[in-house]
Amino acid sequence: MLINVFSFLANSLGKFESFLTKCESSQPMNVNGVPTIPNLNCAKIKFGMMMTDARGKLGGQVFSKNRGGAYIRTKVSPINGQTVRQSAVRSQLTGFAQGFRALGASNINAWNNAVSNFTGTDVFGDVKKPSGINLYVKLNMNLSQVGATPITLPPLPGEVPPVDSLTLTANGTSPALSLAYSPSPVPADTDWIVEATAPVSPGKSFVKSEFRQISIIGTGSTTPENLLADYAAKFGNPITGQKTFVRVTPVNNVTGQRGLPLEAFAVAV
Repeated sequence: MLINVFSFLANSLGKFESFLTKCESSQPMNVNGVPTIPNLNCAKIKFGMMMTDARGKLGGQVFSKNRGGAYIRTKVSPINGQTVRQSAVRSQLTGFAQGFRALGASNINAWNNAVSNFTGTDVFGDVKKPSGINLYVKLNMNLSQVGATPITLPPLPGEVPPVDSLTLTANGTSPALSLAYSPSPVPADTDWIVEATAPVSPGKSFVKSEFRQISIIGTGSTTPENLLADYAAKFGNPITGQKTFVRVTPVNNVTGQRGLPLEAFAVAV
């Protein structure tokens, strides 16, 4: 019976891949053999009783979904970036992983026993809990991002005060970038990570992968925050008619726990 189920799934996936190929090959081509309608190299899926959802890579294809439903796309391997920031993050990850192994048996056991207090959900909404080393590295990476002191013992979980509202204003003619926010002042034991995008087309709305950290709004800071100098150092000045996105994520600077991020955008005048 188990073999038959796997055969059914393999056959179904084969049909998906065949449909994907048809989706790609059926695009109208110009005289140079280039598709005249872009972004059709994907297959939409409607799952049935045997399969209700899929994520991740299988046989060169990636399963995912968006507001339009489930789909398959061809896997594209990203370039292994070697920027200063990427190298620094990798070095930090390695350092914290090594630091965990040097904590000693009692502290390591404490982290391993604490993971049930820090459960989360995966892409399917299923409850997952990290390993002890994952939890240690994650919290200390968060603390590192806001310039706080690393921890060697697991904290008790707690609520991270949310960012209630953001209003971004931008000016490209007389360069300015200001962020008004609430609550104000920023709550005790909380720092806010501020990320932004380079100027993008005003019609663009999906920028999830384009955020880069530019600054920190620290505990006790009051609204508004002048972001121009930090932004310009990373991306240059805002550009008139172009859109800039900002994302703010609260972090408890004692425990390393993150709260939910909040985004805002403005078209520079």
